[in-house]
Amino acid sequence: MRFTLPIASQRATSAARPVDGAGAHGCWSSREEAIMGTAVRAELWTNNRGAGEAAIDAVMHEMHRIDHAMSPFKPHSELSCINRDAANGPVQISEEMFRLIARSIEFSELSGGAFDITYASAGCLYDYRQRIKPSDEALARAQAAIGYKNLILDAKARTIRFARDGVRIDLGGFAKGHAVDNAAAILKRRGIRHAIVSAGGDSRVVGDRRGRPWTIGVRHPRRTGEVVAVLPLEDVAISTSGDYERYFERDGVRCHHVIDPKTGKSPGGVHSVTILAPDGLTSEGLSKSVFVMGIEKGMRLIESQHGVDAVVVDAAGGLHYSSGLLAGGPQTRQ
Repeated sequence: MRFTLPIASQRATSAARPVDGAGAHGCWSSREEAIMGTAVRAELWTNNRGAGEAAIDAVMHEMHRIDHAMSPFKPHSELSCINRDAANGPVQISEEMFRLIARSIEFSELSGGAFDITYASAGCLYDYRQRIKPSDEALARAQAAIGYKNLILDAKARTIRFARDGVRIDLGGFAKGHAVDNAAAILKRRGIRHAIVSAGGDSRVVGDRRGRPWTIGVRHPRRTGEVVAVLPLEDVAISTSGDYERYFERDGVRCHHVIDPKTGKSPGGVHSVTILAPDGLTSEGLSKSVFVMGIEKGMRLIESQHGVDAVVVDAAGGLHYSSGLLAGGPQTRQ
């Protein structure tokens, strides 16, 4: 993996655009679709256009498959069935869903509960488009249902049960991290060696950009069109969680989509967290964890994880880099 030399305060350009020069022996193919409530984009190099388009077809098909299974907004998705029935008794689920929920619990334990897919027990009460937040009374009732220990998994029967009424789960970005991991695996099986797949704030890079790294800018959380860091990447997953993605402001307080499971409210100590890791599940799980934990505890967690780095913008606009990035000698410009 290569992701050193972040460069602050650069003007944003189109992220991860490959060099030109396809020549007679290959070409770049790219496509963007709206899936999972976000922009899904794939860009890759193949020896011929037909192979490239077929590979992108496979990626988009996988994204739609995951969306149909894991969307909380589709009434017949597997996730919706779990939320509807698991408080009444064990619900048998797919092996894929079982693995994802089990993995989410691992991140809950690692982060001391900062990452918790049962946040949705309170998160479902917010409507960011309509600028609606729950009353204190409704939030207090929902908080009682938050807690990953309310998820009872039976590996032998491959079932999940909720320990109490009111529990809801939402895989959110975790499903997107899973999706970009699956997409990268599909491309590698097809012999693709140079590609990037993105789903909202989650991306997975395959190889390099034909002799140069892929370049991704970390968005400035308050200045449209600017970035706080530019990261050259190879063979890595990257996830960004920001308080600017889905939010509204009420009485000077920003209500955004990242929820602290302990309070049911949006944490205010951080504006954005970008994590670099070997896979999308790890980068996504840790980006949410650090956002909720805050700078001090969150960066300690990152430093304890092998092959993981972070760029964090705190609420005062300060930049924080993990030691793996600092060791590369970051260059900044005012």
